[in-house]
Amino acid sequence: MGRVLAQARDKRPLAVASLRELFVLKCFGAMPRMSLDTLTRDPVVPRELRAAASWKPELRHDWTRDEVAALIDLPFPELIFRAQMAHRAYFDPTRVQISTLLSIKTGGCPEDCAYCPQSALHEKSVKAERLMALEKVLTEARAAKAAGAGRFCMGAAWRSPKERDLDTVCAMIEGVKALGLETCVTLGMLDGEQSRRLKEAGLDYYNHNLDTSPEYYDKIITTRTYQDRLDTLSNVRDAGINVCCGGIVGMGEDESDRAGLIATLASLPQHPESVPINLLVRVEGTPLAEAEAVDPITFARVVAAARITMPASHVRLAAGRELMSDEAHALVFLAGANSIFCGDKLLTTPNPAEHRDRKLLASLGMKPMTEGH
Repeated sequence: MGRVLAQARDKRPLAVASLRELFVLKCFGAMPRMSLDTLTRDPVVPRELRAAASWKPELRHDWTRDEVAALIDLPFPELIFRAQMAHRAYFDPTRVQISTLLSIKTGGCPEDCAYCPQSALHEKSVKAERLMALEKVLTEARAAKAAGAGRFCMGAAWRSPKERDLDTVCAMIEGVKALGLETCVTLGMLDGEQSRRLKEAGLDYYNHNLDTSPEYYDKIITTRTYQDRLDTLSNVRDAGINVCCGGIVGMGEDESDRAGLIATLASLPQHPESVPINLLVRVEGTPLAEAEAVDPITFARVVAAARITMPASHVRLAAGRELMSDEAHALVFLAGANSIFCGDKLLTTPNPAEHRDRKLLASLGMKPMTEGH
């Protein structure tokens, strides 16, 4: 590293011999008190150094399961190092995107997703409720914005929305957009026309998770196919809506299945703009209530693989954060996560209280992306 610093200091041609040298240059600058902004913009700085400081990993769409499995299996320091390189190439690592998720239609779902208490097919399920009224949704959205959220997500427990319900959801999207928030909905499967209607209403993001690998999928869900999910993602993308798509860790899958999920996401024609990585919340009465818990290091490995393979995407810590210690949160932020859900509930499962999140971010020196520097 000293060789590279000396070259930069003396204005000699710069040769970066390793990714580690490039990483140090990018993180700390080539000379004392030299910022990344100086490195990338100041014409006095050697062109080669400016190029190194602005380096970004290639966005690939041909990741294989074996390649992702090899990433997940790296020695942990090396894995985190690579994830940090990818993260810092596209994002400020001290900033976290904040979203709020509201269940606008709870329970009574005809799907048999083994992890979900909203399924009407499980031994115990949450009580089915009607679609929430528009004004109540907007009241929740105003509170979310006041709490620092930049995006407001609305979820409905449907296989696919009915026409009359889609009219109401479009009005919700328009109302939330008028408050100055980004909008996201998850409503089940969509066809092309439904996707276009949501786009016309101003929808920014559509969430539709793959949940797990193609090979493990039928162990978790039998009422819709993996291809059904991919078709919905294609319809949403064709309508010009950003995609939010990820999966769940801890459903009894093995490391190969986790690699298969990440490889599938990272090999889509366009990476999802948001990639939620959920830690299974084991709910009594669901088929996965007794699933074996996943340790924080294993979870962080999956997050790191998502960050490395989809470096320009927001990688979100979604469900399961209530089960994680502050130390586990810090570890996963180091692994490349840069988005969380804020609020005391995610659809029907617990989530850390807002004050806990603010205290945690403050202790880590991190801030919401909506706040000024």
